Amino acid sequence: MIRRRAIITLLGGAAAARPFGVRAQQGGRVRRVGVLIAGFAQTDREGQARIAAFLDTFQRLGWTDGRTVRIDYRWDAGVADRGKASAAELVRSAPDVIVVAGNPALAELHRLTSTIPIVFTQVADPVGSGFVTGLPRPGANITGFQTSDPAMGGKWLGVLKEAMPNMSRAAVLFGRTQPPT
Repeated sequence: MIRRRAIITLLGGAAAARPFGVRAQQGGRVRRVGVLIAGFAQTDREGQARIAAFLDTFQRLGWTDGRTVRIDYRWDAGVADRGKASAAELVRSAPDVIVVAGNPALAELHRLTSTIPIVFTQVADPVGSGFVTGLPRPGANITGFQTSDPAMGGKWLGVLKEAMPNMSRAAVLFGRTQPPT
């Protein structure tokens, strides 16, 4: 089983899109990585750019898709039902690890499995959302990177007030399928 720190190092490298001096061990069985790309269709340029950076970092670390690792992608195109079906497909395929971005997709994976390691990115308030017990020691099978500190919301409002001193009201909008975090 891939250890949590190894996964975080790998994904941190993918997020920064820069190489590290670490090389993956060659030989043995081919590891399987499931990737749930939430909010994008397979034909979207932004989704393809993210996959390209992810694959580039994997290659720099000595992992080659199809040779030393097999990466299975699922795309939800921003459709909630498709996201649920894609998450279920990934869990049924039993990969060694699942990589996911965003609260709704992570919520579905959290509901579906407590045994497959899940690494998240771009998740708002993972502790408050109940995905992890704490950031330093997430516990269970989920770990990753949060979008920003929840306290930043107050800072954003302060910056807005500085930019528009006469502002007397502000509104926050959330989508139907996206929980306010």
